[in-house]
Amino acid sequence: MDHFLYRDGQLHAEDVPVADLAATHGTPFYLYSTATLLRHYRLFDEALSWGPHLVCYAMKAASNLAILKTLAAEGAGMDVVSGGEYARAKAAGVPGDRIVFSGVGKTREEIAQALEGGIRQFNVESEPELAVISELAAARNMEVPIAIRVNPDVDAKTHAKIATGKSENKFGIPIARAREVYAHAASLPGIKVTGIDVHIGSQLTDLEPFEMAYRKVADLTEQLRAEGHEITRLDLGGGLGIPYARDNNAPPLPTDYGALIQRTVGHLGCEIEIEPGRLIAGNAGILVSRVIYVKEGEGRDFLILDAAMNDLIRPAMYDAWHDIVPVKQPAPGVETRNYDIVGPVCESGDTFAKARPMPPLKAGDLVAFRSAGAYGAVMSSEYNSRPLVPEILAHGDQHAVIRARPSFEEMLSRDNIPEWL
Repeated sequence: MDHFLYRDGQLHAEDVPVADLAATHGTPFYLYSTATLLRHYRLFDEALSWGPHLVCYAMKAASNLAILKTLAAEGAGMDVVSGGEYARAKAAGVPGDRIVFSGVGKTREEIAQALEGGIRQFNVESEPELAVISELAAARNMEVPIAIRVNPDVDAKTHAKIATGKSENKFGIPIARAREVYAHAASLPGIKVTGIDVHIGSQLTDLEPFEMAYRKVADLTEQLRAEGHEITRLDLGGGLGIPYARDNNAPPLPTDYGALIQRTVGHLGCEIEIEPGRLIAGNAGILVSRVIYVKEGEGRDFLILDAAMNDLIRPAMYDAWHDIVPVKQPAPGVETRNYDIVGPVCESGDTFAKARPMPPLKAGDLVAFRSAGAYGAVMSSEYNSRPLVPEILAHGDQHAVIRARPSFEEMLSRDNIPEWL
């Protein structure tokens, strides 16, 4: 469920008419719904209410400070994967003891940043990383909690570019070596072995891979405890998918996911951490764009929009589907036409949809890309020297620009011409 609904023939974000925002702020722009963000976070929180837990929002999905502050005020933790994300979490008011640092390539500077600013735990991806954390923590006379990310060799049945739990993926330590690595970790200064971390991929629409992975984690927990390790936390990652396409089967609900966690690892008495991103932010955001031209081609018609692949890269990168709807509600029974929906960037890959049935549209009409709140604005760029698009947050009948569109002058001012030119 989201809060982007037609009312009086016009698409609204909560109580804010989308067309009014386009008239005021120009297009394209991202638009988020506070009510949807909060609803989706609360679904996960309630799904784990059977035991101690922390829902750590995966910031890589959408990391605007206003979004982070909205979730942090509800008690959310944050899952960060870079020093920049750590700085954003702190700037949004998230205390260090609610920040989990993940990622395969943490630098010495990033590890030091988190040690000095406070951290709930590091999710350790490799033995070299473990050695660096030990060195830096011991030098500060600190003992830092860690969970080691194990790779369970489970096929997540998702897109190859967002699968992370197979043996050939770059993430984590093979689960067959986990006991050896945990024994080594326990011997290192500055390290407090606290938990186990696992994350098998993104946009999962089936609970079976989760169950396979979590049962392996449960077995490993019991083995490690038998060997003297105090395992008190299980970080089970994120990855629960959302429905992008009209004909997709609905992904599992957070309540089903929470019940699965209780069934597979609940008996261990561990605090549960999960790191959802897409399911919290995905359907909480849309990308609004305007038709520049309607072009008749050889055997196909094109809708050329003012949004482009640099604004929303998912279709070009993953062949991802987004529902695209007119901002003005079509009349009942209106006849549709097939359009290739494209942007103005000089790349054939700047294509959002092919042969997509749409009601007749003309230059100046507005369309909205649904389910664009996750991996949308955060993956955008200024390719073709196109300014980053604004981000706007709706809250009831209010709205605020939470990231402004830079001017050309602001873009150019970031370049520096050497004095010899």
